[in-house]
Amino acid sequence: MKKPVKSVKPSAKTAPRRALPAPSLQGLTEAVGQLDTTANSADVAGQVVRLVAAQPGLLGARLWRIEQGQPMVWQESGNLPAAQERLVKDVISGKGTTKGDGLWAGQLGSNGQVVGVLEARVDGKLTQPTREWLDLFGRIAGVTLVHMEKRRALEELSGIVEATKRLNSTLDLAELINIILQLATKHTEADRGAVFLTDRERQEIWSLVALGLEQKEIRLPWTKGIAGWVAREGEIVNLRDAYDDLRFEPEVDRKTGYRTRTLLCLPIRNKDNEVIGVLQLLNKRTGFFTEQDQGFLAALSDHVALALENAQLHRELLAKQRLERDLELARSIQRGLLPELPPALEGFDIAVSHRSSQMVGGDYYDFVNITDDTMLTVIADVEGKGVASGLVMANLQATLRALVAHLHSLERLVSAVNNMILADTRAQKFMTFFACMLDTRHRALHYINAGHVPPVVLRASGERVQLTEGGMVMGVFPDVPYDRGFLALESGDIMVGCTDGITEAMDTESDEYGSQRLVAMVEKVRDLSAQRIVDAVLEDVEKFSRGGTHEDDRVIYVLKVL
Repeated sequence: MKKPVKSVKPSAKTAPRRALPAPSLQGLTEAVGQLDTTANSADVAGQVVRLVAAQPGLLGARLWRIEQGQPMVWQESGNLPAAQERLVKDVISGKGTTKGDGLWAGQLGSNGQVVGVLEARVDGKLTQPTREWLDLFGRIAGVTLVHMEKRRALEELSGIVEATKRLNSTLDLAELINIILQLATKHTEADRGAVFLTDRERQEIWSLVALGLEQKEIRLPWTKGIAGWVAREGEIVNLRDAYDDLRFEPEVDRKTGYRTRTLLCLPIRNKDNEVIGVLQLLNKRTGFFTEQDQGFLAALSDHVALALENAQLHRELLAKQRLERDLELARSIQRGLLPELPPALEGFDIAVSHRSSQMVGGDYYDFVNITDDTMLTVIADVEGKGVASGLVMANLQATLRALVAHLHSLERLVSAVNNMILADTRAQKFMTFFACMLDTRHRALHYINAGHVPPVVLRASGERVQLTEGGMVMGVFPDVPYDRGFLALESGDIMVGCTDGITEAMDTESDEYGSQRLVAMVEKVRDLSAQRIVDAVLEDVEKFSRGGTHEDDRVIYVLKVL
């Protein structure tokens, strides 16, 4: 006879697991509402992981970002296992499991831009509601972080422009190095820094000033230390612990009692790509030196190099020359700002000439390659002559070079230059300005004329087209709108542009040379090369104005479409 089976209550071990709560739609709304879009990206990253970790059924969250090609923990919150870089690499590459029992991981970004990887740990099995909540929150957080990165990029652009102004505010080498270190340490949150200049004859690097140290000259052989290695090799060094690198020389630390931990060292190159100095930063106050730190300093390095070369030239010449040679110095610096030769472009023949009526002038031209197929050409004329106009011209060059790397819209570029010139001169100087983007592949010309002498395109067919589209002169009113003009170029076309020193040159009867005489002269010699056309025009202007009453700076530019 079988014994009756007794009913047994489930024990704690055999009882079914109670369903865990999952994040709700209301929780998503509340979490998104707590993201502070006015904070910096690091703070927003901290908010993201704390909000995820606080959701029902979630144990913790970790946010990663990529630094120097390697995953790094950015922010984390809650109860988490040890960080695994392989997880992040799998997510970025699209390999492996990114969502499974107890784990959710996904890329954060927007429109193809990935800013990080979010890792969330679940208490138990990853349910569909929790998965959907994390997917949606991850997309929102990614868009927010991308917005933060773009805002940071704009702030960095503003910082570069302001830094460029400061770098061009002095020719005193000691003061300039101090400005460089203030800018670099403030932006990267470094504790100390030093600018080393190269002395190739002695094969040494030397520092005139070091932030946080006594102001004195320190000379080192460039065969020793990280800075010496960077001066020789021309490569960036970014260390998380300087003492782990055999190139590091701890001698300065021993003498000063200072302990170097993190270290960032970058070469400073001149326009000939020669290393003329080294910028070394020590001990970032928050973590390690980042790719963003390197990017900012790299964007600033061209302007630092130009300012250092000008400052060193000033320092050397002042030791040899007296007060009456100051104007010659200014002229030398100004010549260094202008391209010596126009670029060589396939299918085009270009020539340009510049002459100042005094030692220093306010006429300006420049060529900047935007892409392999696009070149920006600028001709400008600052009101007046002499040192004051030359200084405005120098500031224009620095401002234009700072902006052109970031603003590829011709309208925005011209408007930004106008506002900055106005801010710098306080309406004391105005300037005419002509800028054109030459699309070499399609033989197209996009241009803006801000009150400048209109360049003329002499068609092979005999038609003459004046390039007048644009707006008013610069430096008078802020936020002036400018319109873009367009012209398709054809073989045999010739474009000639100049400053008013050409068209307003006067003869002994006070008659001006004028645009019509200029165009007629170019038509007469149009079969010659661009350089010979320039020479012929200058010879004709010189002959016409000999003995005249008006003398001004002169720039003439000729482009032939082959």
